[in-house]
Amino acid sequence: MTTSSAVVAATFDHGRRRQSIAQAVIEEIFHGRLRAGQRLITQNLADRFGVSHTPIREALIELAALGIIDLLPNRGAVVRPVTARDVREVCEVRRILECEATRNASGRVDAVILKKFRTDIQRIKDSSLSDRQIIPLARETDSRLHDTIAQASGNAFLAKEIARLKAVFRAFRDVAWEQEEARNDLGRVTVEADEHLAVIEALLIEDSTAAAEAMAAHIRSGEYYWGRVIDMLNPSCK
Repeated sequence: MTTSSAVVAATFDHGRRRQSIAQAVIEEIFHGRLRAGQRLITQNLADRFGVSHTPIREALIELAALGIIDLLPNRGAVVRPVTARDVREVCEVRRILECEATRNASGRVDAVILKKFRTDIQRIKDSSLSDRQIIPLARETDSRLHDTIAQASGNAFLAKEIARLKAVFRAFRDVAWEQEEARNDLGRVTVEADEHLAVIEALLIEDSTAAAEAMAAHIRSGEYYWGRVIDMLNPSCK
């Protein structure tokens, strides 16, 4: 069983099979283990993940809605090429959604929670932990902060839409950070920590405009970085 398969299996009891399968497939596409034009066979995926066809079909429908695969007549699911343009378009949608969520979350997130985030992020910046320890910590903190803001937006539909798309956002992030780790260059982690701190400071003083602007800057920064990494991994798809 591959690492992705193991992750999916571990989450079954939590009712997240479809999302876990979709995320595992996204990560394999971005890592190049599944190539553009490759067919995804339902039976093969069901055997691999140890599930029935139903969650596989549901995951493929979700991936098609995200633009990661195409569902074609008589060919089934086919992997689409992922390009820097895809990154830009995904980030544009993300910026619209998360900036609105951040604006709405101003005054709704407990200051104790925000200060704890500030401490955690400062630890990432100042830490003497190894690269292998810092990246999982940064990833977990990033996910938790964005989830907290979305949930505090007061708009359940907005939070749900962000949750639907976050598998793509986080796959871009994780692939980029893995490339950073491979080059022994954690500059992006430090930059992102500073961007997160700017969002948190604005939320602490309940400045909704500054918080939304800081979130926009954070997402634009990620867009540039992620697009560059995708081009490095897929030079023929620029």
